[in-house]
Amino acid sequence: MQTTTEALPTTKSPTIERDPIKTVIFASMIGTAVEFFDFYAYGTAAATYFPKVFFPSLTPSIAILLSLLTFGVAFVARPLGSFIFGHYGDKIGRKKTLVVSLILMGGSTVLIGFLPSFASIGITSILLLCLCRFVQGIGLGGEWSGAVLVATENAPENKRALYGSFPELGAPLGFFLCNGLFFVLESFLSPAQMISFGWRIPFLASAVMVFIGLWVRKRLQETPLFRKAQTEDNTVKSPLKEVFKTSWKQILRGTFIVAVSYTFFFTLSTWSLTFATTNLGFNNREFLLLLMAAIVMFAGVILASSYLADKWGRKKLLMSATAAIAVFAVIFPYFLTGQHNVPGVCAFLFIGFFLMGLVYGPIGAVLPELFTTKVRYSGSALAYNLSAIVGAAFAPTIATWLAENWGLHTVGLYLGIMAVVSFVALAVTKETKHVDYTK
Repeated sequence: MQTTTEALPTTKSPTIERDPIKTVIFASMIGTAVEFFDFYAYGTAAATYFPKVFFPSLTPSIAILLSLLTFGVAFVARPLGSFIFGHYGDKIGRKKTLVVSLILMGGSTVLIGFLPSFASIGITSILLLCLCRFVQGIGLGGEWSGAVLVATENAPENKRALYGSFPELGAPLGFFLCNGLFFVLESFLSPAQMISFGWRIPFLASAVMVFIGLWVRKRLQETPLFRKAQTEDNTVKSPLKEVFKTSWKQILRGTFIVAVSYTFFFTLSTWSLTFATTNLGFNNREFLLLLMAAIVMFAGVILASSYLADKWGRKKLLMSATAAIAVFAVIFPYFLTGQHNVPGVCAFLFIGFFLMGLVYGPIGAVLPELFTTKVRYSGSALAYNLSAIVGAAFAPTIATWLAENWGLHTVGLYLGIMAVVSFVALAVTKETKHVDYTK
């Protein structure tokens, strides 16, 4: 008996050894911050500068629609990235795949900053833009799920949602840094200078964050739960085949659970920036300042909702927040009326990002909890990136087209339908707070 008791710590010690919490926070947050910095840079440029840089010969409304359409290219590529990085993340580990995804994602973003304009090389410039965006999407396909697993697989059982919020906090951080940089640039450069070269600076500046992220991630060790799975020979040779065979229902549920958060987010950010600057009399700097203020609150709500998800459970909180988004979808068009309506725009942004924080915070725990350790990277990556196609790939384009042709209330209807879809997906999903995450 004594021998057995002494042997247990020796066998289990490698499986419970965790990275320091500061390393986990920074390593999981930095990649998502780069991801969202890149997406905001592209979203802001696509809404404001790309119509003139890459589509100068078209009417303004068509140029904006086509520019926003290129925004969706990365979302279409993301499932391919989730196939690649999910497979290797479940086969060889989370750490190595996270390093590669960050290099791919960051490298393609920096290249966008060097692209020649339509005036220089014609339609080739648009093709190169779409290619960079596609490669960026492949890198993004493995980023979020890997970062979330680094956090949650290092978390104590009763704090998984809180730890899962660390990568989620990269979203407001990336947004704030990117839009802050655009705000500064637009304060010192003329509109002609921004179109000429100023829009390139945020894409080039992302290289700094990529280098920092790589330095931090190389200091990580493999997550304790994946090391445990390796020790117990609980990994599979073909994670993708396994996840589709055993967990296709979870992939579908996860996809539709997350879909509304994507639609909502890009309605609040990319679409609203386009709409406010073309229809409500705001200039870019004014609206970016309001967005940045709302984003600070967004970060606080992410932490609060994740704490509550650990205390009350994920399902109850997410269903309540999703129902509230459906109500908001009906009333928000009344906020976006008149010219330079600051109180109305503030109500739209602050109420919107408050609800967005409630629904976005717990997702970092919910999606991984739907899957076992051996297919967790593949499953959560597929669900997250398929939800990006369903909820966000063409959300700014659809919302812009609806607003121009059918009015603001149809944009609300679009958001409301997505909220109902996510609500139903949550209703048919069991509470995941108490699942055995070590299996």
